[in-house]
Amino acid sequence: MAITAGISSSTQSAGVAASVPLFVVMLAIAPVGGGGAGARTLPAKNPDAVASALVIRVVDGDTVMLDTGAEVRLTGIQAPKLPLGRAGFRPWPLAAEAKAAMEQMSLRRRVRLEYPGRRHDRWGRLLAHVHAGDTWLQREMLLKGLARVYTFPDNRAQAADLYAAERTARAKRRGIWALDWYRLLTAEEAGSRIGTFQIVEGAPKKVAIVRGRAYLNYGADWKTDFTVSIAPRHLKLFRASGVDILSMQNQRLRVRGWIVRRNGAMIAVTHPEQIEKLTP
Repeated sequence: MAITAGISSSTQSAGVAASVPLFVVMLAIAPVGGGGAGARTLPAKNPDAVASALVIRVVDGDTVMLDTGAEVRLTGIQAPKLPLGRAGFRPWPLAAEAKAAMEQMSLRRRVRLEYPGRRHDRWGRLLAHVHAGDTWLQREMLLKGLARVYTFPDNRAQAADLYAAERTARAKRRGIWALDWYRLLTAEEAGSRIGTFQIVEGAPKKVAIVRGRAYLNYGADWKTDFTVSIAPRHLKLFRASGVDILSMQNQRLRVRGWIVRRNGAMIAVTHPEQIEKLTP
């Protein structure tokens, strides 16, 4: 269910952190299990954002190589990760199966690419929605239960359709959704998965905006319990989308992102699509 209405401001309220360190340090944290793509060399020039090309190699469940020389990251999803040369990296469950599924759908096929958001990532890869014939690869990977929705502030188009596909696979316990490793967590369990990308369900007990930053606290003690934080610069995007953060208090939500340790467990949310408001 989409979250709507306008945002408002609030002063500090009981149980909400009055001062929490800014999350600039998050950019320097390498999430446990490989949140980053490892060391890469940036190309001298970003590859052209072509409308169509031939897939000549599949890197993993969400990345392919084109005959133009470009590497394409399928935006909007996150497939289970492979080591890809990273020392000590353990493959996520079903990573090999996700790669095999992508190979079956795209390898040696001409694909059509769409760029509804940012076109290149920091490694110079193309960021595209990819279609092989009538098959939208992102949606198909989600339907197979071999990926999760994974959006960004500058690349969040078609999120509603992607979430619908993910929900279908989860309801049918396909692929990753049959495994404990990927299951939805409660707020109380979030602290056991620090450094990993997770989806957490629960109702925040206290919501407030303090010094321009939003806090959604899921327990009585913000120093130990699970919290969602939204920085001032990201709240602007919520405001532009008509999302009322304060209305989320005591509302059952599904929040996704990388869990870090900031007092208790915390997810730093950057855009509205990271939060799903669930029906009672």
